[in-house]
Amino acid sequence: MNQDIRQSRIAQALAQRAHDVLISHNFAQQQIGYIHTLEIHYGDDIPQRTMLDVEIAAANKRQEQNTSHLKYVAKASNHLHQIIEKEIKKKKQDLDNLYTDVVGIQDTVPTILDILAVKSASVGRLEPLVNDLSWLGRDLVSLVNLPQYRKQSAKGTAVKVDTPALALRYLGLENLQLVIPTFSVRHWMPHATEPFPLLKRKLRDLSMSTAIAARQLAEVKGLNPQHAFTLGMLMDVGKIAVTRLYLRTFEQVWQNKVMIAREKNHKDLHTALMELSPDPLFLRNLLMHDSIELSVQLIEKMAFRYLPFNAVMAQLAKSYLPNSGTVDDLLPLTELLKQAHGYAQYLLLKDSNLIEPDEAQMWFAYLNIDEALVDQLAKCSYQTLQLTIL
Repeated sequence: MNQDIRQSRIAQALAQRAHDVLISHNFAQQQIGYIHTLEIHYGDDIPQRTMLDVEIAAANKRQEQNTSHLKYVAKASNHLHQIIEKEIKKKKQDLDNLYTDVVGIQDTVPTILDILAVKSASVGRLEPLVNDLSWLGRDLVSLVNLPQYRKQSAKGTAVKVDTPALALRYLGLENLQLVIPTFSVRHWMPHATEPFPLLKRKLRDLSMSTAIAARQLAEVKGLNPQHAFTLGMLMDVGKIAVTRLYLRTFEQVWQNKVMIAREKNHKDLHTALMELSPDPLFLRNLLMHDSIELSVQLIEKMAFRYLPFNAVMAQLAKSYLPNSGTVDDLLPLTELLKQAHGYAQYLLLKDSNLIEPDEAQMWFAYLNIDEALVDQLAKCSYQTLQLTIL
């Protein structure tokens, strides 16, 4: 096996592992075969009395029953997910519904992001648009009233900002170029992701890290930092859509099957269905293979006039999807976003202690991130936006 093939296979494995971590830390460990310490028994077993023949027969019967039940539950899950897969495929074709109802994107948001991208941007142009988005106005007011950002009066007392218009002027355009994309993506995140409670936070962290890394790389490479940051924040909107779509569809299909089993008095099926919950492997595969295409479609539907994202997203989709061939002559912003997203995935794995130093080196080599760029990226803070408010 030559070095390029080996590097590519390791990169694919690490990308899958990063998606596993999005689901849960335990799921990621299971996928790579970690053994939990608590499951290891040290020393000799404590001697037990010899089981009677009748006890052995009863134990064997219980084991057979348990195995039979587990097989039945697995069969019910497989059937349920076949229906879910068809439903998701159907719903993915209705882009308008995905855009408006599933993710909850309002056309005002892309309009604001477009305005922020041009030199003629002004707070006055943004104000009526922000007023149309009550959630955005509330978030901006809450932000500027945080203790670290609260303005002081001449007497040294804290000045409370109580309107979106004042918050916009207080923040200024440079900060708004960071804040508004961040708050928009945060607003689109699923409200709850049970039974994967940390998925929402990890999706948010992945978007934030990608955007911050993209902005840093743009400054190093002489590209537009605001374009890089905004697309870095938006590029995983397909993951938000997939997560919302799967959890919502699972609940709908599951409830329908439970109701039918109850009405028809299918007790075994009803019992099996009551043991089912959203499947981590099914969701992981959706996130890996379906989300990037949805990101492309959703960003195209945003119909940006001044942000050059469509061609970049098309190249990213082709480079991420298996068996799609190589992409020649990557646009500078495409290469930058691929590096930024890869670095964000590295941070995700590093925080979970699921990447070794030699794997990290191979990952950076695959992404064409040299030591100088790694050093630059390592200097950034990926938890906050580091706003400068005068």
